Amino acid sequence: MKQYNKGNDRNKGFQGRNGRSDRRRDIRDTPLNRMEETILATMRSEEIHDWSARQLLKKTGVLDKLAFYDALRSLKDRRMILLDREHNAKLIPVGEDVEATLVSLSKNFGFARPDGGGDDIFIHGSALQGALVGDKIIVGDIRKDDRGPSGRVRRIVEHKPAQTTGTVSITDEGIEFIPDNAIRYNLRMRERDLNGAKNGDKVMASLEQDYRGDWAYASVKKVFGSGRTARVCADAIVEQYGIPHVFPQEVLDEAERIGNEPISDEEYAKRLDLRGEPIFTIDSKDAKDLDDAISVKRTDFGYTLGVHIADVSHYVKEGSAIDEEAINRGTSVYFADRVIPMLPEVLSNGACSLNAGTDKLAFSALIELDKEGHITKYDFKKTIINSKVRGVYSEVNEILDGTASEEILNKYAPVMESLMSAKELADILKANSAARGTMELDSGESKFILDENGICIDIMPRVSGEAEQLIEQMMVTANIAAAKFSLDHKLPFLYRVHGTPDPKRVEELVTLLQLVGVPCKEIVKPNPETQDFAAILDRVRGLPCETLVSQRLLRTMEKARYSTEETGHFGLALSDYSHYTSPIRRYPDTSIHRVLSAFVEGMPAEEVRRRYAQFCETSATESSRNEIRALIAERDAEDCYMAEYMSQHIGEHFEGTVSGVTMRGVFVRLENSVEGFVSLDAFEGEDFVYDGLITQRSPKRELTIGTPLPIIVASAYVATGKVDFVPDKEKLDI
Repeated sequence: MKQYNKGNDRNKGFQGRNGRSDRRRDIRDTPLNRMEETILATMRSEEIHDWSARQLLKKTGVLDKLAFYDALRSLKDRRMILLDREHNAKLIPVGEDVEATLVSLSKNFGFARPDGGGDDIFIHGSALQGALVGDKIIVGDIRKDDRGPSGRVRRIVEHKPAQTTGTVSITDEGIEFIPDNAIRYNLRMRERDLNGAKNGDKVMASLEQDYRGDWAYASVKKVFGSGRTARVCADAIVEQYGIPHVFPQEVLDEAERIGNEPISDEEYAKRLDLRGEPIFTIDSKDAKDLDDAISVKRTDFGYTLGVHIADVSHYVKEGSAIDEEAINRGTSVYFADRVIPMLPEVLSNGACSLNAGTDKLAFSALIELDKEGHITKYDFKKTIINSKVRGVYSEVNEILDGTASEEILNKYAPVMESLMSAKELADILKANSAARGTMELDSGESKFILDENGICIDIMPRVSGEAEQLIEQMMVTANIAAAKFSLDHKLPFLYRVHGTPDPKRVEELVTLLQLVGVPCKEIVKPNPETQDFAAILDRVRGLPCETLVSQRLLRTMEKARYSTEETGHFGLALSDYSHYTSPIRRYPDTSIHRVLSAFVEGMPAEEVRRRYAQFCETSATESSRNEIRALIAERDAEDCYMAEYMSQHIGEHFEGTVSGVTMRGVFVRLENSVEGFVSLDAFEGEDFVYDGLITQRSPKRELTIGTPLPIIVASAYVATGKVDFVPDKEKLDI
């Protein structure tokens, strides 16, 4: 068995009261007609703010009342005017043009996300100008009403390739392509366009427009295989997000040459020699890219902490083929069945990996702390180290809880004093972290167990033990020291920044907490601080709703990103923070090492600023973008593996908890971290009414986030990662 770290909406067509296609829908899919233009021109030409229908009809001189009222309703549907039940009309004010990205596309409309932030903008199908998901666009005629902003595409700045991965569906009704991206309807396919694909295959397809400019057809360009296996779906996800996964030969050749070069006598001579120190690594059992090691000593004043990081900057030189590929990848990507590394294996698992018993080049953060765990001094040195023990989280956890075997104790004997000092320091640092209000969020990560064929046969929540928390505290301390060091010397740098939560999301969180009965007065105020949210997490610790509250709180937070300006990290309640400790798998850390290396090796700060300021700007932008790409791809792949596992348990009974509520139904999370959807239609004989943000009420029951709900697995679609449940009625009636 292998262990590794780390529904599309479909338009059915609008039916009128008599079952016929509504004529107004046809109008909405076309450009403005003459009557609509006349009405708008009239409303714009006068200084009247509110128009009655009678007043507007008279002013326009229109004789066909039916057509006039149809035109009014069409303009309302297009979100160009406000129209109440008495047909009083009001122009919606127009805002300035904005740069945006089209993020979803349905049959008759799309949504664009402003590049500068803000609510997604609704764009009617007739105003899309042929834009496709991912296109960079200029949106104008922006109007805001109670439903949010709406607008029209002025022009397309950058076209994304007209292709996406998806699944082929062949039925008696015809051949369709179900896109994986945010095109929320099926595209038609002709038999000649299958190019060997079979029903249920995961494919890459090119997309075509019809005579009206709507995206309507798909043609298979590459067949990955059956969409019923998560492994094949993961292959498609890699292609879909454009994640580089094959190293160019030039990069492999360069890495082979550099990685096999022995450490020179000159390198030994100019580095601080720490080979005699009790240095060790702690990682998961299957990890091969060991990029951090630690050593801790007690002193009369407190502690000396050494965080020794693989000196990737020695091997990955600026402008080299390896460097160009590394910034293009940005980060290693972790799927259940594979790792797509940022660096070639000869470096990530070889020359750069801090394997025990081998001399290695390192970049060490040497930090002095007092007995209360406060940093008093820090320095950064190029070093030579020789790790004494290749530590494993599970083994260290056994040592710390007193259950370790004699064999394990003997293995760690060379570093036992250093390890126990590290545990002592970690406890102090953890207490300090809690005191300043750091939020200990449950990210809901899952651990996937695969069989010899790569099929997911078990899933469980990933847990963090004492050893994992120990290493986390050491790395956080080194990251703080790196940020402070850069600020002390005014060096160009990459900081890990995390902004304050959006007030609207905080309001939604408050609603959730109130409905599940969790007191939350701390955050019912302007600008709540980190410790206020931490108090909420402490309050739900050990309760059934703990995981759900933690994850919802995580969604409330802004996304962390990289920046050349230090603005603080809200989640960690820190004013100075960076990512210094994982240069094998994160390009920002490699970038930081390059800047620090230049300075500690003698380059004047002014020259460092001149040489690396623009590099840091580029690295921050590209690294943030690539990190998001990797996170989305990992999440989508996890959904497929979860669906693959649940497909083996159709009809089985599970205990779950409501984790989200929509107008159509509720999401239910199982103890194994799988989430599925329960349609309200599955509750026979119950008439639910959607009540606000997160509650569904019927005379018999209430469904709210945190409500226990026994379920039966109804279906699981690996190709889409979608899992559907139905309520376990026998248990519900008990």
